[in-house]
Amino acid sequence: MQGNQAEVMWPRLVANKFLRKRLGSNSFVADFPSNDEETLIRIPSLDKQQSLSHDNKETQNYKVFASTWNVGGVAPTEDIDMEDWLHTPNTLCDIYVLGFQEIVPLRASNVLGSENNKIFTKWNSLIREALNKKTPYQDNKLRKLQSISPDNDVQISPGFRCIICKQMVGIFISVWIRSDLRPYIRHPSVSCVGCGIMGCLGNKGSVSVRFQLYETSFCFVCSHLASGGKEGDEKYRNSDVAEILSRTSFPRGPLLNLPRNILDHDRVILLGDLNYRISLPEATTRLLVERSEWNVLLENDQLRTELMQGQLFEGWNEGVIG
Repeated sequence: MQGNQAEVMWPRLVANKFLRKRLGSNSFVADFPSNDEETLIRIPSLDKQQSLSHDNKETQNYKVFASTWNVGGVAPTEDIDMEDWLHTPNTLCDIYVLGFQEIVPLRASNVLGSENNKIFTKWNSLIREALNKKTPYQDNKLRKLQSISPDNDVQISPGFRCIICKQMVGIFISVWIRSDLRPYIRHPSVSCVGCGIMGCLGNKGSVSVRFQLYETSFCFVCSHLASGGKEGDEKYRNSDVAEILSRTSFPRGPLLNLPRNILDHDRVILLGDLNYRISLPEATTRLLVERSEWNVLLENDQLRTELMQGQLFEGWNEGVIG
């Protein structure tokens, strides 16, 4: 019995050590302006930077756009319509959080090999182009911001900058913020949790990012949970959620006062391919979709069932399904 346990433990320990080495503890990629030129630098940790002091205690409201897309291992093409996804021609948010799953095919060479930086760089390039494309709406918004800026010392420049982007195998998250808000972003950090092969490799799991805007801490969890359409497979997804919530950990910062766990943050959003299914035969599901019988479909939604039964996400709120 002890021998069997050792046989199970050994590859898992090796895989854990291997995974931690490949992911890097909390390195990520971000934009920073330098001499009016945009550069990409890899940041080992920003938690050592000095905190900014603000005397203005007024509450300010910001719009956050958070969305997710499983791209099925297909590389982006030049003609992809990112503006349609981001709704940028007619609306403009202050923060954009974009999560991806399967930006590379989940085959062994990608799970065990080196990351394909070219793919996420291409996605980031397309996001940058869409967010920073000049439109009359954006020009009007910028003029309004310049006229009501609470800090006259802050020079508002147009456009968006990437403050965090991180890839783990096929999971990729990219966070963009209005340029004028960049000085008020503190303590950006990432935490990766692999829940895939042997319970630790990164073909499934999460990439979580956190940062502080003024005095409010944000945490966004981009996840790809266990697949499988058999009865009872939803329990594997529940298990992945529990692992992500328990294993995700952020640096406490120089003053040891920063939130360490996901649920310690002021604002938390989980997005991704959660893989929960409709617990009905495929033919029945398709027929109900054709008839637009959404209420029946929702009654058989695995995620909603698990929430109602208190199996996971206690205290969380799911967005309106429309």
